[in-house]
Amino acid sequence: MVGEPRKEPFKAFRFLVEMENSGVVVGAFSQFSGVKMEVDTVQARSGNDNRGVQEYIPVLTRFTPVTLTKGVVGDNDFLDWLFSAAAGPETGPSSDGLRRTLNIVALDDKGNPGVTWSLKNALPIGYELMPMDGSRSEVLSESLTFAITGMERAAHGPVEGAAQQEV
Repeated sequence: MVGEPRKEPFKAFRFLVEMENSGVVVGAFSQFSGVKMEVDTVQARSGNDNRGVQEYIPVLTRFTPVTLTKGVVGDNDFLDWLFSAAAGPETGPSSDGLRRTLNIVALDDKGNPGVTWSLKNALPIGYELMPMDGSRSEVLSESLTFAITGMERAAHGPVEGAAQQEV
């Protein structure tokens, strides 16, 4: 029925990465991990609570760094972004224009956007090249880690036949 939300879970291997809400796919990543948000609280008794029950009051929100992993290819866009945040040979790191929004878009079985996680103020903070091992035939992979300060999750278009929302 049109307008009904999707009932089957999305598959973990079907996703795209977009930068700055542009709709432009910026890489073919094989793995995305680390989205975690925690709300720190303090417990206190409300001033008018005559039962003596402590309430939880939110005070800080934390987001853990996220990691994107992909096969090593000839492009350097993400690596250049990381280098711009790192100390250079004669200068320290710069903070100008380094933070961007990254959209991770889960696709349905037909390749349509299903759910988007918008990672706010993503700042590149790490790079790792996976081990090179001459006795194995795996794809050489690299991981990029980003600190984030916010996240939004949006579901797009219900099931088949319904109009898709803009990503």
